[in-house]
Amino acid sequence: MEHLRIGAIVFPKVDQFDFTGPFEVLSRIPDSTIHVIGKSRAPVPDVRGLILTPDITFAECPSLDVLVIPGGAGQQDLMEDEITLSFIRLQARNARYIFSVCTGALLCGAAGLLQDVRATTHWSAFHLLPYFGAIPVNARVVVDDRHISAAGVSAGLDGALRLASLVRDERLAREIQLSIEYSPEPPFNSGSPETAAKEIVEAVRHSYESIGESRLATAERIAAKLGVKLP
Repeated sequence: MEHLRIGAIVFPKVDQFDFTGPFEVLSRIPDSTIHVIGKSRAPVPDVRGLILTPDITFAECPSLDVLVIPGGAGQQDLMEDEITLSFIRLQARNARYIFSVCTGALLCGAAGLLQDVRATTHWSAFHLLPYFGAIPVNARVVVDDRHISAAGVSAGLDGALRLASLVRDERLAREIQLSIEYSPEPPFNSGSPETAAKEIVEAVRHSYESIGESRLATAERIAAKLGVKLP
């Protein structure tokens, strides 16, 4: 069994569950090392104030087999941050899998990794995928060759289990699923815009309006930089 090097980027205002959900699954893969990666080793607050501490920096990070890129409000601050984008590109060259969670897909797109790649992201940002040359797929998890993308936040668990089955086997993934007792029974049927009541969708959509405008403006600039032609 080959040893796996897995690394997940964390940054200020990351959504911690985009990171900790997959960490819960991937850290249970036998004969693997999982790194928490930051620009520096300084602790960073997630979008709700939970403190996360990197154990390794971009400069110190070895070549990874799996690169995990979470999302969250802080993703927007990194869309044109060349230090972060260069690190993502560098690691993606040799990684077996690049796994984005939620709006982490937009960071992959900004790094130029999603051109002609089938991908998904959080529903509030789904319409931006074509700006990066991606092929949008409305699914909870999308696997396109070595690119794995999970939709909003909680889908990171699903994507991580799928990833575990790919780097090891389905038997292990099923064992991990049972060990964490991942058998969701949501109390409400409001987990997607297709199932939530109209007034719920509108209320949540409204909460994303401010960052949504910023994301669109950034996506337009990056599309021009990448030479992406929109319909």
